[in-house]
Amino acid sequence: MKIERENYRRQIADSLARFRVTALLGPRQCGKTTLARAFATGPDAYFDLEDPLDLARLEAPRQTLGALTGLVVIDEIQRRPDLFPLLRVLADRPDQPARFLVLGSASLDLVKGVSESLAGRVGFVDLNGFDGTEVGFDRLDALWLRGGFPESFLSASDEASLHWRQQFIRTFLTRDIPQLGITIPSEQLHRFWLMIAHYHGQIWNASEIAGSLGVNYKTAQHYLDILTGSFMVRSLPSWTENLGKRVRKAPKIYLRDSGLFHALQRIGSLPDLQSHPKLGASWEGLALEHALRVMRVEPGEAFHWGTYGGAELDLLLVRGTKRLGFEFKYADAPRTTKSMRAALDDLKLAQLIVVYPGEKDYVLDERIQVVGLRNIASLAVA
Repeated sequence: MKIERENYRRQIADSLARFRVTALLGPRQCGKTTLARAFATGPDAYFDLEDPLDLARLEAPRQTLGALTGLVVIDEIQRRPDLFPLLRVLADRPDQPARFLVLGSASLDLVKGVSESLAGRVGFVDLNGFDGTEVGFDRLDALWLRGGFPESFLSASDEASLHWRQQFIRTFLTRDIPQLGITIPSEQLHRFWLMIAHYHGQIWNASEIAGSLGVNYKTAQHYLDILTGSFMVRSLPSWTENLGKRVRKAPKIYLRDSGLFHALQRIGSLPDLQSHPKLGASWEGLALEHALRVMRVEPGEAFHWGTYGGAELDLLLVRGTKRLGFEFKYADAPRTTKSMRAALDDLKLAQLIVVYPGEKDYVLDERIQVVGLRNIASLAVA
């Protein structure tokens, strides 16, 4: 089964046309290399920094990269942060003989040694695993259980998919993290990751988690930054506008891929998932990621909101002066709640969307609408 990723292809093409450097960022094994090879102009202009031969070709990077024209692709750029200053120099050449597509499985903030900024020269495309619009919503249950990593989703069986994800976690901890220059025992980070899975969809409590691990608050925060920066965890910030109420200021945390969440929770089949106490939290994470992706939410636009009085909102989108709220409910027919009313009034929402697994959309009142997960992409958000 071949999954065409035309939306991402268009994003990459648009960025390449507008910027001298395009950074295609996302977790390992999510399909970056496959997409990049479709744009590569030839083998001489493609560098895989996990390939010893390509590393040898870059012994003298200024001479090698400076001689190339057209599109130059550099895969796993986080392994050579010393290349960023050079890319700035090459991108600023007046004749601009080459443009660069760099692939990374860690956010640039996590990469140590980046001494020069590419601000104004670089466009970003964030790549994730498959979503329902790509694989078809008739396969949503499989996508939910297995997650969006191509190898996991396309596995021959649920058992094979789970095995792949377990090996992915092991490799990530023992190889990928050390390659970033981060020296943390893999067993310690694995324990932390398991705790994050336990807190999936809940407010981040660094002190509580630190106490359970036997580390200090700053160490726990450092671990979270690592998993966030490598696209394993989403930390959704709190909306803390002064509303005259005591609001929760800590972020909510989610594992970004539902399949990895299920692997860490030892959920291997759909019946296991449907009877698991984390069923609702799992659905919330899946729906949140889908909404952020199909609505092309930019950094700084997405928040959660909650008060110590009990009112809360799973997702608040702030675009200019318009505010749109989302609640994610694993239910057959969601209804209005007191918390929804509080969010509408306190946050001055233009509309509140309740996302559920069903197919039929319906209106609860003038500003509250129930929308099936498959229909989120049709929402118009200015």
